[in-house]
Order: sequence, then C-alpha cells, then structure tokens
Amino acid sequence: MSALDTGFDCASKGEIQQVLSLGVTPDRIINAHTTKPLSHIKYACARGVDMMTFHSEDELLKISLCHAKAKLVLRIAVDDSKSLIRLSSKFGVKLVTVGKLLERAGELGLEVIGVSFHVGSECTGSSAFKKAIADARHVFDIANLLGIQMSLLDIGGGFPGREDFHVKFEEFSEVINGALDEFFPPDSGVQIIAEPGRYHVESAFTLSVNVFAKRVILDDMEEHSVHIFAKILHSCHFSNIFILHVFFPDGEEKRPGRTMMYYINDGAYGSLNCLINDVAHKLEPYLYRAAESSEQRHRSVIWGPTCDSLDKVMDSCWLPELHVGDWLLVDNMGAYSVSLATDFNGFERAHIYPVVTAETWHALNLSHTYDTIY
Repeated sequence: MSALDTGFDCASKGEIQQVLSLGVTPDRIINAHTTKPLSHIKYACARGVDMMTFHSEDELLKISLCHAKAKLVLRIAVDDSKSLIRLSSKFGVKLVTVGKLLERAGELGLEVIGVSFHVGSECTGSSAFKKAIADARHVFDIANLLGIQMSLLDIGGGFPGREDFHVKFEEFSEVINGALDEFFPPDSGVQIIAEPGRYHVESAFTLSVNVFAKRVILDDMEEHSVHIFAKILHSCHFSNIFILHVFFPDGEEKRPGRTMMYYINDGAYGSLNCLINDVAHKLEPYLYRAAESSEQRHRSVIWGPTCDSLDKVMDSCWLPELHVGDWLLVDNMGAYSVSLATDFNGFERAHIYPVVTAETWHALNLSHTYDTIY
C-alpha cells in the first residue's frame, strides 16, 4: 500500500509508528480517531502528523493544548441503520450542534479543513451513502456561513470486499459517484478520501486450521442400539452372527444419528474472533482433502482450542467424517481476524504466509519481510 502511494488512516500512536516505519511521510496520514489520549496527540504533533478528526468540544480543548497547528476534520453522525455494524452511537456529532462546535474551534484558533462520516460496516443499502454525502454538504454550507473554507471530505469505509455479499461494490460506487457529482462536483475543489480497509483485505486471506481432537456424541437411538448389540455379542459365542439392517419404506438405509465434535487449533479468541466482534461475518469451513460426493455427512460441531465453552466456531454444520490431522479452510478471513487475535490460554496465533507470483514478490521486494517458502 505504501509503494502504491496511498494514504493511511491511523487510530493510535502505535499505528502511526508502524506506518512511519514503512517510510510513509506524515502528510499521507490522518489520525482518524475522534477520541485520542493526550500522549497520542503529542506524538502526532512531534512527528508532523497534522490531520486528525474530532467530534466534541472536549477533544478540541485537548488538541488546542497539544497540537495547535492541527488540521481538523469534523466527524458527523449519519444514519447507519442499514449497516450490520453501526458506529454513530459512539462517534460523530449531530447536525444540529455542528455550528456551535465550528464556532468553538474558531475561538480556540484551530483550523477545520473538512468533514468525515462512516455509514457503518457491512452496509446493506447504498442509499445510506447518498444521504450521508448530502448531510456533509449541509455542514460545508454551515461552515461557509461562518467564514470557514473547508476542502476535504472523508466518506469512511465499510465497503464489502467479498464477491458473495448481497450488495455489490459496484452498486455502492455508482451511488457514491452520483452523489459526489451532485453535492461535491470536481469544480468545488474538495478532495475526496475514503477508508476502504475491509474492501482491500476481506478476501485476501484464507485461514487454514488443523483438527487436533475429535469426539463422537451418539443420540439416544444410537446409544440404545449399541447397548442392545453389545448385549447380543456378550450372550453368544461369536458364531453365526447376522446383522440386521433396517430399511424404511422409501428404500433408503437409515443409520442412527450421531454428532461429531471437532476441536481445531484456532478459535474465537484467535483469528476467528469475528464470531464475537464482527457479527456480519459468515463462516463456511470446508475440507482441504478431496471428499467423495457419496461420503456420508454428519452433523458437526466445531470448537476452538481454549478451555472456554464460549469458544465455539460452528454450532451445526454438515461435514464428512474428519480425522485428527485433517485441515479445514475458511475463505474471506482478512478483515477483523488476525488483527484482533489474543494469546488466551497460551495458544499460538496464526502464522501468515503470503502466496503471490514471483513477479509480484520481486516487484514489492517482499523477500526482506517474509521468509521465502517453495
């Protein structure tokens, strides 16, 4: 991303440090967290990171004390009711109080250069962006009346990055571009930026997990059958034994039900924490080895590795019988996965292995970052 000359949205001192260490210049960074510790504001000031967001008078007071030359972006609250992960209850100022907040910034001698919003992550309706952009236009108009000339609009993120999401990215882009042409045409001189983190990485990772333990749970019918069969075996001398298969009217052989429980080496406290933190994420694990279409499927429960019973990956899915040592794959595991993983119970975090063409590998000079695996 740095090589492609993109900008970077950083939420903390740590993220600013990480991005600067890649050689990114401070002018390509926006400190886009509306509530920042004083130490983080001071660090941004010392490193020349001037652009930062705010949404309250208290944040303005902190910034005036620590970074008086900051270039500020006002975060507004917008309608996020069409998003699976909503943000406006925590961030953003309501439109009715925008004027007073802009006036307060002027009293403190602070420069406000633009507006930002976020319609929420995994947005299911593209019209939310048009309404938010119209709201931003209203804030620009209020600023103009106060003598404040703003030049930046941050339209946030949450764009889907997986092809099977029921609203395509192309639909969002069409609505957004249409709204920008209407409210912020090219001759307005307003720079448009966005935060497409999910879009960039959501489908970039595939998680590979190993089955390290299994357990078979028999239902009442099968336990009863096994108990009777054990009695028969115990009462005979293992000669002339005939096993009776039961057939139902539809002609299909019905085997007693059972539930397979599998324990894998990653879970809700690791890469699969999206089960807790990203409710919109849909998990569809599949077997790495080839499975015959005729192979019987069993109701299966998949558990993570920790001692916590909340660490359940799948409550009910139908899989062929797995064996200890088998591998399962989960696609679209790039967003809010490894970045939120913990080392709870001492289980190792997932290792990351880039899979790229040799041409891309050398073009990005990745050999300095990762060990090459052939």
